[in-house]
Amino acid sequence: MIPSPYAEQLARIPVREHRLDVDGTATSWWEYGPADAPVLVLVHGFRGDHHGLEPVVAQLPGFRIISPDLPGFGASDTFAAGPHDLDAYTAWLGAFIRAVGIDGPYTLLGHSFGSIVTSAAVARGLAPERLILVNPIGAPALEGPRGIMTKLAVLYYRAAAALPERPGFALLRNGAIVRVMSITMAKTKSKPLRRWIHDQHDTYFSAFGTRDSVLEGFTTSVSHDVSEVARDIRVPTLLVAAERDDVTPLAAQRRLVTLFPDARLEVIPDVGHLIHYETPQAAAAMILDFLGSDHLDSEARA
Repeated sequence: MIPSPYAEQLARIPVREHRLDVDGTATSWWEYGPADAPVLVLVHGFRGDHHGLEPVVAQLPGFRIISPDLPGFGASDTFAAGPHDLDAYTAWLGAFIRAVGIDGPYTLLGHSFGSIVTSAAVARGLAPERLILVNPIGAPALEGPRGIMTKLAVLYYRAAAALPERPGFALLRNGAIVRVMSITMAKTKSKPLRRWIHDQHDTYFSAFGTRDSVLEGFTTSVSHDVSEVARDIRVPTLLVAAERDDVTPLAAQRRLVTLFPDARLEVIPDVGHLIHYETPQAAAAMILDFLGSDHLDSEARA
């Protein structure tokens, strides 16, 4: 693997790996930082795992960060029963937070598909103090100028699920397809950073449970978006959007922020849907500003 440009910062933060049963689903999760620090729970995007958000973790040494692999991805098992749909993921998230034993104040952060899961969970009653959405999915993926490409992607996942096991897995894990996706999303002009991003996708983008779970997860990701539930989210919310996001255009993010009762939008220039890889420093600065030193001090005393 290509060494991470954020490895030195991340190495300064203690990390502990855990595994627990969450309503029948064996879930792997990672705990970063001191145990008595303010709590931040992270939820990664589709076909990712906790590694993807480690560049952001590296910029936030003053937190106790809880970062699970979503069911069906990374080291976590698939759901034992039922589809990998939004109902299942939101129920799992609430059960996970209870199982970890978080009974005090915490902040919840979701990236990409994680923004759909976290916002839906909060709208349905999960109660973090604050919500942070990075690269939020702010508009229906099956509509608008990118709808045709999304429908083609749906057909790709359905074809992979319908094929016999070996060719189906081969299609889903096809290195050329993964590389095209990575090249399309990476906006940085830094060649070393681009090479590292492509290596991350090569290494972790195919760490999924089953073909059916990937199809179900993808269908969920393109069938829902944050705008469906924004009006029902009553906690202060930060949207960290990208100027060149290919998934949700900036105009849609500007519309999205107006739907929340209490939200603000921050935009990072010259980056796309990979804020967590390309500009984690800028994202972390926005997160810290949103939380504020007074808020952090009060949580640290809680």
